Amino acid sequence: MSNHHLEGRGAIVTGAGRGIGEAIAGALYQTGASVIIADNGGAIDGSGVDASVAEAVAHNLGSRAIAFTGSVAEPDAAAAMVALAASEFGGIDIIVNCAAILRDGLVFKGPPADWDAVLRNNLSAAYYLTHAATPLMRQQFKDGRGTIGETGERYDWGRIINIGSTAGLYGNFGQANYGSAKAGLMGLSRITAMEMIRSAVTCNLVAPFAHSRVTDMIQPANDAQAEYKERAMKVSPNHVANLVSYLAGHHGADITGQIFGVRGREVFLFSQPRPIATLVSEGGAWQPAELAAAMDDDFRDKFTSLETDLEAFDTEPIV
Repeated sequence: MSNHHLEGRGAIVTGAGRGIGEAIAGALYQTGASVIIADNGGAIDGSGVDASVAEAVAHNLGSRAIAFTGSVAEPDAAAAMVALAASEFGGIDIIVNCAAILRDGLVFKGPPADWDAVLRNNLSAAYYLTHAATPLMRQQFKDGRGTIGETGERYDWGRIINIGSTAGLYGNFGQANYGSAKAGLMGLSRITAMEMIRSAVTCNLVAPFAHSRVTDMIQPANDAQAEYKERAMKVSPNHVANLVSYLAGHHGADITGQIFGVRGREVFLFSQPRPIATLVSEGGAWQPAELAAAMDDDFRDKFTSLETDLEAFDTEPIV
């Protein structure tokens, strides 16, 4: 595979001003893609704006990078980003939804306004951009947009990559809003994969383990969490960018609807929820005592534990 295997592609990366998003944008750019750096420069809790954050990343990358400094949590911004890609790049081929904010709070303490803000930024924004871009991606596929280098082969086609979190797969204390948004991305990714497969557009979810503003914000409540944070600080986001670049390229053409994790040099493939056991009432409806007995006999030893994502990955990363 050429070092410029994404040459000619147009990409949008949200949350690309810092951390994992910046690393992903850089990897796509270095492999030939033109990239919109979408980031309003706000703080990790979503407050404030600083246009210079995205502008600096775009400037440092080069002429094929363009800063977009509007809030991705607005449907109009999604439409504007797609229009910008179409105008400047001739179309849109790759979407990476990475933008996220953090407003932790226990379910019995967190303000509803924080729930709404996190869901809007971390989940709805990904839907807005997917909704805005997929009609164009479908049409471009029909029109045969893009050829590969001198071979004249058609693109093998579009990619949508959502950046999730193990907090959405396992759960974690104080992150009902964040974990729910990331769990929602799993559902969005699956359905997008199903609905876009006829247009040869893939959609996958990547749960990253890497040093970012999210890990910086971890306030350890015990020694185990302190160790988790210390390990996370060692892991470069470039490893996440490597997997995203792979999924965005030729070799990712037939991979869709999957959930991956990246921690340093480790790449995980996650299982997805499916029934693992079944109880059937013999005769009429279940009576409470009968259901309790059957539950104890056939289900209880298969229950999923309440370990958090921090506990599940309580091992040293391979960096």
